[in-house]
Amino acid sequence: MKKVLIINGGQNFGHSGGKYNNTIAENTLEVLKKFGNIEVKTTQVSEGFDKDEEVKKFVWADVIIYHTPIWWFQLPNSFKKYIDEVFTAGHAKGIYMSDGRNAENPAINYGTGGMLGGRKYMVTTSWNAPETAFTLPGEFFNETSVDNGPLFGFHRMNAFVSLEKMESFHFHDVEKNANIERDMTLYREHLEHVFEKELKPQLAS
Repeated sequence: MKKVLIINGGQNFGHSGGKYNNTIAENTLEVLKKFGNIEVKTTQVSEGFDKDEEVKKFVWADVIIYHTPIWWFQLPNSFKKYIDEVFTAGHAKGIYMSDGRNAENPAINYGTGGMLGGRKYMVTTSWNAPETAFTLPGEFFNETSVDNGPLFGFHRMNAFVSLEKMESFHFHDVEKNANIERDMTLYREHLEHVFEKELKPQLAS
């Protein structure tokens, strides 16, 4: 039995109502339920949270799935607050022990003090930017991918607490050219593929 924590970082702010990420989270739950051997817990960041209870969820989970829109090339403010508070509360309580260094040689081993080893994470993001803004020469992101560009710090944050990265999924052009049925179909296929591979040893036993 795999234990999965789904964290929905969408929120209502400005012209965004958070509905798109709600739809993504709902599709995630539907796909995972089909497997039958997955136990799921969820967190809707916009509804508030108890940081200590969230720490327990991270420690409980085998896989963490983050869903977040990207605003001004960063996480939304409520999701960033969630990360800051929950990860800080998890110091020496299952998320991280230290930055991994010791006084004898402080120049090395930074980022090796995480406590979530053996667990994995996946992230989805939603963008107004089209995919071509990341891939075409001369376009805005200079041919730098979402994962290696805007999400670089997010991925290092997860590495800091010893989480292993699973393949991301990014939704593009969701304001001007949204095709929810197409995008959710592609996402569900992605999620099924990722978890079939993840659960293969269990399914075979």
